[in-house]
Amino acid sequence: MNARARTAAFWLAALVIFVGFLLVFRSILLPFVAGMAIAYALDPIADRLERLGLGRLAAAVVILLAFLVVLLVVVLALGPVLIGQLVDLADNLPSYVERLQDLLGLAINSKVAAFLGLDADNIRDSVRSLLGGGTELMATFVQSIWSGGQALVSIGSLLVVTPFVVFYLLRDWPRMIDWIDGLLPRDHADEIRGLAAAIDAKVAAFVRGQLLVALLLGIFYAAGLMVVGVNFGLLIGLASGLLSLIPYLGFTVGFVISIIVAVVQFWPDWILPAATVAVFLAGQFLEGFVLQPRLLGRRVGLHPVWLFFSLFAFALLFGFVGLLIAVPTAAAVGVLFGHAIERYRARSDC
Repeated sequence: MNARARTAAFWLAALVIFVGFLLVFRSILLPFVAGMAIAYALDPIADRLERLGLGRLAAAVVILLAFLVVLLVVVLALGPVLIGQLVDLADNLPSYVERLQDLLGLAINSKVAAFLGLDADNIRDSVRSLLGGGTELMATFVQSIWSGGQALVSIGSLLVVTPFVVFYLLRDWPRMIDWIDGLLPRDHADEIRGLAAAIDAKVAAFVRGQLLVALLLGIFYAAGLMVVGVNFGLLIGLASGLLSLIPYLGFTVGFVISIIVAVVQFWPDWILPAATVAVFLAGQFLEGFVLQPRLLGRRVGLHPVWLFFSLFAFALLFGFVGLLIAVPTAAAVGVLFGHAIERYRARSDC
């Protein structure tokens, strides 16, 4: 076996071991993966504090304390309200869907059906099946993520373990990078560093930029829905912003749920449901023409279809942990695939 075949076999074996590790331990990985993601996002702040004169340990302590204070304030301020709205929405969503079915049944009267040459009863049955199937599919997807990521990990362990992981990773980040760099084969060290830098640039641009986009969108949607007066507006708006990490999913889920709630809540008044539609259309304009160009630009380079597939595939395999590792994995695969294509073209031109 030549050197190239041995290298390919080594990386294939490493990939199999890594995937097997995730599958075996996926039920307990959430606090650790979440801690790694948070530490990765906060590492540039630690670097900046070091340049200002703080030691790495002091910088890690300052960042962790500030992060915990902000998290505690947010949880105490919004937690009870969001939990209450979530429970109420879960209890009332079936009745909202049923009421919407009745309203659509009334809207599809026999004259319209006769004009179109259709059976009104069949149309109403199809609408009921569509709404019921969509609701069930959404509930199944959320349940799969929840059970996959939280089956054996309580919220308490997540809150206790993750801060320790964040602290130790922030403190030891430069040391770990140097240790990994020392393991690189010297003949290919520069090439591997270049690939790692390209992957890091894409992941950092997406994670930090898209998280900020999601936060601003969540605030915008929540404020807009609360101004209109839609029930559960705070919950729906913030959830829509969070889900916008997945292209078009946040808009779709938030738009559908808020329209169902608004129509059932305000009908026969059509002005406020129309205002609800306007909130989401304005959010899409804000995201597409203001936030993403300014906060992301063209640095990310992850195609929405590839990202969408990666997020859903990893969520299916690994639950909520999969959502956290999908973006860096998608970025890494994209960079490596592009590098392989460039190497292939270079050999073909020889």
